[in-house]
Amino acid sequence: MLKKIKKFFKGFVYAFNGIIAGFTERNMRVHGVAAIVVISASWYYQISTTEWMIILLLIAAVWSAEMVNTAIEEVCNILVDRNDLAYYVTTRARDVAAGSVLVLAIVAFICAVLIFTPRIVTG
Repeated sequence: MLKKIKKFFKGFVYAFNGIIAGFTERNMRVHGVAAIVVISASWYYQISTTEWMIILLLIAAVWSAEMVNTAIEEVCNILVDRNDLAYYVTTRARDVAAGSVLVLAIVAFICAVLIFTPRIVTG
């Protein structure tokens, strides 16, 4: 039983290592800076609890999508190193993964505009 508990908690160590590895990527750092700006604006404009939940969920979703995109790219890179044809074969997977991040980032941006524009306009 103790071995299962240790194994369970070791999974958290791997997950935190994945988060740290994610932030070594340029795009993830850009999303991190954007999150800091949005969280600062949320605090400054004293947004509602519901708006906070939306903002935090969107930040988590964009970060998660970016980390999945990075994982897919890493796997594709391993395949490409083994086979020149693999770059062509993995292009679609890379593009779809990157596109999913872009869709989510656009929706997050639109939500931020909807939340903050009335506050910025009224001062």
